[in-house]
Amino acid sequence: MSARGAAAVPALRITGATKRFGAVVALDDVDLSVAHGEVLALLGDNGAGKSTLIKCVSGVHRLDAGTVEVDGAVVGLGSPAATRAAGIETVYQDLALFDNLDPAANFYAGREDAGPSWLPRGMRLLRRRAMAGATTEVLARLQVGLPDQRAGVGLLSGGQRQAIAVARAAAFATGIVILDEPTAALGLRESRRVLDLILRLRDEGRAVVVVSHAMDHVMEIADRAAVMRRGRKVGELAPTPDNQQAIVSMIVGGS
Repeated sequence: MSARGAAAVPALRITGATKRFGAVVALDDVDLSVAHGEVLALLGDNGAGKSTLIKCVSGVHRLDAGTVEVDGAVVGLGSPAATRAAGIETVYQDLALFDNLDPAANFYAGREDAGPSWLPRGMRLLRRRAMAGATTEVLARLQVGLPDQRAGVGLLSGGQRQAIAVARAAAFATGIVILDEPTAALGLRESRRVLDLILRLRDEGRAVVVVSHAMDHVMEIADRAAVMRRGRKVGELAPTPDNQQAIVSMIVGGS
C-alpha cells in the first residue's frame, strides 16, 4: 500500500457482504476496504461477483447480510440516492450520459442547481451560469481538455466521454469513486488520459475502486489488487511485477 493509502480509518470498509439471488450465492461473506488516497483494483473473471458487489455498494441491490462503513460509520445504502448522500459515486460502463446535453447539463442532470421558488406553482429558475462555471472548474482541476464545453457530449470521443463521467463522479463524491471498466473499448491514447485522471483523483485524496480486466492498467495505477472468484474474495496482493503471475493464478483458480 502506498503512503497515500495508509489512513488509520478506511474511507470504505465492507464486512461480511452476502447477496443471494434465489439459490445462487452471488456474494459470500466478502470483506473489503479502501483508504483515502488509494486505488484498489477489483479483479476476477465474469461471474466472480465484482459487479454484484459494486451494485450493492452503489445502492442498486441490497445486501442480504453484512455492513458498509464510510469513514468508520456504518451507513445504510438502500438506494442510489442514499449512496450518493454517503459520498460514494459510481461510473458504470454505459456512463449514463445524455448525448444531446453539454458537459454541465450532464454533470447536474437530476441534481440541478435552482434558485428560490418565487415563480407561480413552485417553478424555479436554473442557475445555468453557476453550473457551467462549476463544471469548468472541475474539468480544469482534473486537467480534462474538451474542444467545446457547450457541445453535446455525443459529439465527443470515447475517452472524452469517459473523462466527463469520471469528472462528474469526482465533482460530487466526497470521498469514494467506483469505476467499472473505465478503459474498456478505449484506444491507447484515450486510455492513457483516463488512467492519468484516476491517478489525479488518488492524489486529491479520493478512495478509488477500479473494476478492470486490463492487467497492464492495474499494474500501473493500483496500490492493491483484490481478487474475487465465485462470489468470494480469494486474496489480495500488491500489483507488482513479482506478484503478477500470482494474481492471474488467483483469478483463474490456479494453484
